[in-house]
Amino acid sequence: MPLFSHRHSPSLPTSSSKTIKPNKPVFTPPSSRYPLHLLVFSLVSLLIGLAAIIFAISAVRRSRPLPVFRCGRSEDTFREFYSSSGSNKLGDNNEALNNRPKLLGFVGIQTGFASVNRRDALRSTWFPSDPDGLLRLEQATGLAFRFVIGRSKDTKKMARLEKEIEKYRDFMLIDVEEEYLRLPYKTLAFFKAAYKLFEAEYYVKADDDIYLRPDRLATLLAKERTHSMTYIGCMKKGPVITDPKMKWYENSGHLIGNEYFLHAYGPIYVLSAEVVASLAAARNNSFQFENVQQ
Repeated sequence: MPLFSHRHSPSLPTSSSKTIKPNKPVFTPPSSRYPLHLLVFSLVSLLIGLAAIIFAISAVRRSRPLPVFRCGRSEDTFREFYSSSGSNKLGDNNEALNNRPKLLGFVGIQTGFASVNRRDALRSTWFPSDPDGLLRLEQATGLAFRFVIGRSKDTKKMARLEKEIEKYRDFMLIDVEEEYLRLPYKTLAFFKAAYKLFEAEYYVKADDDIYLRPDRLATLLAKERTHSMTYIGCMKKGPVITDPKMKWYENSGHLIGNEYFLHAYGPIYVLSAEVVASLAAARNNSFQFENVQQ
C-alpha cells in the first residue's frame, strides 16, 4: 500500500491567517434635541390652551352681570357700600346690585355743601340715618332715596363730604360743578345719571328743605295713568322781572315778554320714565332756567 494518500484534506488555518467577520448594520440613534422653534411653538400653544380653559370656567361660574354703580363720574354710594361690604342683605342674588335695579320711583334730594344741617334734620325725621334703614324703606315702598350733590374744586369741601359719605352712604354724586348758578345743569345731570343707574317708573326731584311721607308718595306713584309721559307737580306763571335792581331780574326779558308761560315749578315734582328718557337722550345742555325743563 502506498505510504501516502493522494486524497486532499482541507487546509487548516494557520496562526498568521485572520478571521473575517460579517459586516453588521450600523444604527445611529436619533438626536435628543428638538429644534428651538418647535419648543417655543409648543409652549405658546400650551399657554393659550390654559388661558382658554380659565376663561371658560370663569364665564360659566359668573351667573349674573357685574354690578355697575357709576355713570361717568356719577356714582351711587349706597349700592357701592353694600357691594364692597359683601353683605347679603340685598338678597341671595343681589338683584338690587345689578345694572339699573327696577324700582317704582327714584327720589333725588337736591342738596349742597352748605346744607349739612338740612340733611341732619331730614335724617332725624323721615329720611333714614343708616344704610340698613334706607334699604328697609326701599323694600317697603319701592322707592330709593338719595341726597344728590355735585363736586367742588375746593379740597376742604370735598374732604368734609367724603367723611359724611363714609358715615351715611346715602349720596348720589353727579358729574357737575356744585354752584347755585348752575342748578339747571345739575338738575339735568341728575335726571341723566338717575336714568342710567336705576330703572324706575318715576323719577322725583325734591329740595332738601321738605318733609316727606314716603308711604303716601309711593301710593301716589302706584296709581294707574293713561298717559306714559307724565308730570306730577305744581304749575306756575307770572310776570317777568325786568328791573335790574330786583333779585329775580331776567336779563332775557325782552325775548320772553311781560309774562312767563305756564311751566313746571316747585320744591318737588315727578317725571315719568319716558319723559326722563327723552332728557337723558338730549344732547343740548344749554338749559338756562330749571323751571322750564319739562
